[in-house]
Amino acid sequence: MQDAIETARKRLIMRSMRRGIKEMDLILSDFARRRLQDYDSDQLAQYEALLEESDLDIYHWVSGQSAAPVHFAPLVAEISAGATGLTRPHAT
Repeated sequence: MQDAIETARKRLIMRSMRRGIKEMDLILSDFARRRLQDYDSDQLAQYEALLEESDLDIYHWVSGQSAAPVHFAPLVAEISAGATGLTRPHAT
């Protein structure tokens, strides 16, 4: 079971790096490297479902331009929290 979870993590990290929109490559690959090692199989499945959405929709959700669907809201909030500087300038 642990091997299957580790394989899923590696696959999701790769999918996070090759999105199609450069901004999403940066945001999601950074998130995946930082957080997926702590995710269980249910959390990985939720992240995988998010990756099925369009890059433009995910970018709008993460950057706060539109609200994420309720079922993705906690995950999008977590991604957004780590994306400061990628979706909006750093506060000085």
